[in-house]
Amino acid sequence: MMQGIRKAGQSLIGKLIIFVMFGFLIFSFAIWGIGDIFQGYGRNSVARVGKAEIGLEQMRTAFQNDVQALTRQQRRQITPEMARAVGLDRQALSRLITESVLDQTARGMRLAVSDETIRNLIFDDPVFRDASGTFSAARFNELLRSNNFTEQAYVREQRATILRQQIAEMVVGAVLAPGALQELGHRLRNERRSVTFARLAPGVAGEIPAPTEAQLKTFFDERKGAFRAPEQRTAEILAISAEALADAGAVSEDDVKARYEQTKAQRFTTAETRTIQQITFPNAEEALAAKARIDAGETFEAVATARNVADADLTLGTFTRTQVFDPVVREAAFSLAQGAVSAPVTSAFGPVLLRVTVIQPEAVRPFDEVAAEVRTELATSRAASRITEIHDKVEDQRAAAKPLAEIAKELNLPLRSIGPVDNALRRPDGTVEQPLPGGDATVQAIFRSDIGVDSEAIRLPRDTGYVWYDVKAIAPAREQSFDEVKALVEAQWRTEEVATRLSAKARELVERLDKGEAFDAVAASAGLTTEQASEIGRQEQRTDLPSNVISLIFGTAAGKSNSASVAGGGRILFHVDGATVPSYARTTQEADNFARQLGASVSEDILAQYVAERQKELGVAINETAFRNATGGAQN
Repeated sequence: MMQGIRKAGQSLIGKLIIFVMFGFLIFSFAIWGIGDIFQGYGRNSVARVGKAEIGLEQMRTAFQNDVQALTRQQRRQITPEMARAVGLDRQALSRLITESVLDQTARGMRLAVSDETIRNLIFDDPVFRDASGTFSAARFNELLRSNNFTEQAYVREQRATILRQQIAEMVVGAVLAPGALQELGHRLRNERRSVTFARLAPGVAGEIPAPTEAQLKTFFDERKGAFRAPEQRTAEILAISAEALADAGAVSEDDVKARYEQTKAQRFTTAETRTIQQITFPNAEEALAAKARIDAGETFEAVATARNVADADLTLGTFTRTQVFDPVVREAAFSLAQGAVSAPVTSAFGPVLLRVTVIQPEAVRPFDEVAAEVRTELATSRAASRITEIHDKVEDQRAAAKPLAEIAKELNLPLRSIGPVDNALRRPDGTVEQPLPGGDATVQAIFRSDIGVDSEAIRLPRDTGYVWYDVKAIAPAREQSFDEVKALVEAQWRTEEVATRLSAKARELVERLDKGEAFDAVAASAGLTTEQASEIGRQEQRTDLPSNVISLIFGTAAGKSNSASVAGGGRILFHVDGATVPSYARTTQEADNFARQLGASVSEDILAQYVAERQKELGVAINETAFRNATGGAQN
């Protein structure tokens, strides 16, 4: 074909035909989307907000920063899968879109921040100051490097942040929560209710006659979706972790003793503690006189009483040596015998007399008591160093297209087969599979994969190991016949029949209560035991009343009755005896704090509405494929 084009291009007519043909192609590309290539919107752009774009790397960095922040907050490893499950990826994208909207709004309003403002902001930031409290250029540059910022990028980000704050303040200003809203919030937080209640056990429904075949089939036909068999999968799992690879038997006794001696002071030693009492004096002379009286037979308590020191204020507390911050007091207190009184000591607060009432000596757990623990820890530590080596060997074998079963046999690693199970790890017989290594992340990965797919290994939290899996079979979700689930249908029918009868019985009792009958009499007529609960809060967690019952209690007018279902198939019948709300005193510090929080919430809502309107005006388009690439989500 190329040779034909070259040959045709040697003549004038051929050149003209080629010019027209390629011109048509270029024009077609311009109409149908080749512009995206030149504009950069496509695979490398996650979203377009007005005329601005959010790049793939920008999205990836924002998501990773949020995952790291959540990891620090939770103090445990948060995987990208876990972060996506709680919506952290969408949260990060929403924030970037909001920032882009505010940035374009600021540009449209021709807002700007002066260099002097940025310079003062940096110079006044305490983070960039040295020990003397002055701005340190070296510390500034060091912190920027550690956070992957150049000076220009940091200044640009600070300038944008100030402009966004100006837009927010312009929109919201000093919004105060209305008084009526404050009082409503006060009621929602502080209202307390008292109830009389009784429990209707499933047995109150009476004897349920056996259903007929026709009843069960009708029940099944009306609820076929509830009896649908879920998708089930069978898989093989190969997992390596330091705990699984650890071989405690291979650790010698000498190594265990050496590790014990290395860590004894930090892990197996409880430092000596002393309970210290103290009497302060205005000057050394009075302290010396008081010590003389104690030496002559007067009690420490009598001296304290003479100095108007209450018994509750006499004891400083119980401390280890390092916990006593005053070095003079520390040395004096830890040189005293139990019950002895020190000579006058000049502490940071003036002359004092000290007494040690209790000495708890240092305690060291003996080697024999902790040997097994140390041995296991040492074996696990050694195994951890082999994780990377084994991981690489498994990956090499996977690259050679070997199945997991063969890899496990060759490397002498345990292989686990599971299934068929659904995504809740339930087997067809109703039993539940033991938890998988990697937990929910492994289950979700198995149900996202397919037969024959060479999936990426799942990294365990804190880099303690890896999990590989092969999906061996998939049984798709399907409708089940009546005969397959007849026993389950009958159990469900009986449960609903009991619930229906209990609900009807409860309605009858509620009607009697609302007509004025006494709760005790109504409960006794139904064979129920009366109980009381008072000072119930709206958000309270109680053992006697489930949260759904408490919600309904606060949704029922005072003096009225109602009932709610509870776990186990029963119901709770209740009467709201009273509702109390303390008066709302707006002059208290608590009320001031609450009003400020409520005002901030109102401000956030107003700003969110403004940003939403601006998004409509500018237009927002999201590239879902690029978004999933940036956050590591599954591809459709």
